[in-house]
Amino acid sequence: MPENKSQSFLHGAAILAAGVVIMKILGAIYKIPLGNLLGDEGYAMFLAAYNVYNVFLTITTAGLPVALSRMVSEARTLGRENQVQRIFTAALKILFVAGLVCTVFMMIAHEWIADAMENIEAADSILALAPCVVIVCVLSAYRGYIQGHGNMKPTTISQVIEVLVKVIVGLILCWLSVRSGRRLSLSSAGAIFGVTAGGLVALIYIWRSKRKNYPLPATPADDVPDPTRVIVKKFLMIAIPITLGSSVLSLINFIDSYQIMKRLQLAAGFDYYNAKILYGIYGKAQTLYNLPASIITPLTVSVVPAIAAAVTRKNTRETMEITEASMRISSVIALPMAVGLAVLSDPIMNVIYPNSSESGPMLLALLGVAAYFVCMALIMTAIMQAHGDVRYPVYSMALGGLVKIAVNYFLVGMPSVNIIGAPVGTIACYIVMCAADFIFMRRCMEEKPSLRKILARPVLSTAVMGAAAWAVYGLSSKLLGGGELSWLTMAICMVLAVCVAVVVYLVMIIATRAITMDDMKLIPKGEKLGRLLHIK
Repeated sequence: MPENKSQSFLHGAAILAAGVVIMKILGAIYKIPLGNLLGDEGYAMFLAAYNVYNVFLTITTAGLPVALSRMVSEARTLGRENQVQRIFTAALKILFVAGLVCTVFMMIAHEWIADAMENIEAADSILALAPCVVIVCVLSAYRGYIQGHGNMKPTTISQVIEVLVKVIVGLILCWLSVRSGRRLSLSSAGAIFGVTAGGLVALIYIWRSKRKNYPLPATPADDVPDPTRVIVKKFLMIAIPITLGSSVLSLINFIDSYQIMKRLQLAAGFDYYNAKILYGIYGKAQTLYNLPASIITPLTVSVVPAIAAAVTRKNTRETMEITEASMRISSVIALPMAVGLAVLSDPIMNVIYPNSSESGPMLLALLGVAAYFVCMALIMTAIMQAHGDVRYPVYSMALGGLVKIAVNYFLVGMPSVNIIGAPVGTIACYIVMCAADFIFMRRCMEEKPSLRKILARPVLSTAVMGAAAWAVYGLSSKLLGGGELSWLTMAICMVLAVCVAVVVYLVMIIATRAITMDDMKLIPKGEKLGRLLHIK
């Protein structure tokens, strides 16, 4: 019998989120010293290679695992176990072939790709990442199959293993390379090879987990699966629009790398070296800005099979309850993190990345604003995909992507704005995307979600929290330092502000009932925690 026991969508999301917290701690251990080892210039090479990798990875894995999870959940709801096995076999073959093609292309064309991005030093890093595409494609097939069963534990464990190996291998190789005086491009390649090593070890774990926990079940003779061609056709009809939509954003990020470097040099007047420095600090700010989205992603993964199963049962009420709960909880989680990044951007950047460009705090403050809209776009996209409306997210992503390119083109090219224009473009992109997503989502649902129910209480709680964080940091800075703060004093003031903000936010979400006892019952040990916090 599989190890999961009917995990609710929030229960599964909580398991994934716990893994994300561990991964983010490990990721900080990886990226913060990595950014300081490589410097702004070396980190620009690392980031350029990672953006190339993300384009190919998105093309191969953005839609296919989602389609697999949804189809497995639907087949299981109908009791068709043979159908489940055939769906997995077809998906695994498709993902392997797609990943292999992309891996081979990256290996052959790594120098051409780096040159096209105006960052030829990134070629070694692109080559080091190439094998990871096919590895992660196969890995995502196994994760999608298990998630379709409503079980998030193997995915979480495999993700933690993946990051742990990445940290150990990547940092050791980077440190050895820097210490031996090798060129910066090889140090970046060594660091990024940890991603490939982590993916391989995680694949071995998830393969063993599936064999152990999901053996082929005994099924009745009348459980006849659909022909493979029918399954593949349905699979691709679901996956291709999702892939196209997600590829738009990855392609935008790829173009972003190229466009920012070009506009900084040709229009804003920076030379190649200083353009790389600015792009490197932008990449460091992006690492922190991605934190809220990474916490929300487990919820999007978990909500797809849950809504798909409710839709299959034609249970409109259950579908609506899951939809509103997931959006409200996303706001409760994402808003305070986004506001915290914006309000405390100066100490965060200067404590984590000392001696970096002075543009860092402003970049992070603007990206903090964008982070909330990113999270809401992610959850609304997942909701529509679970409903089977895979075309609408493509439209909103394409529209947001065009806005980002246009804003970047004009603002980054202005000497007085330069790199600051990039996060402004990100804000504009995701605001447009969220507005379009919400309009489309209301159109495709029988019962319409209410913005007031979703946003009112989280916004009030976060506003009070943000004011408290700003006041505590400002006051403690004056009391402890007065003028120019040392690194240690700034760190103490920042930690104090964060601790007060957390307490204030917990008090506010309990007082405003932004989180209810019904929500707490859906997460592991949530009822006990709810009673401890006096949540009603």
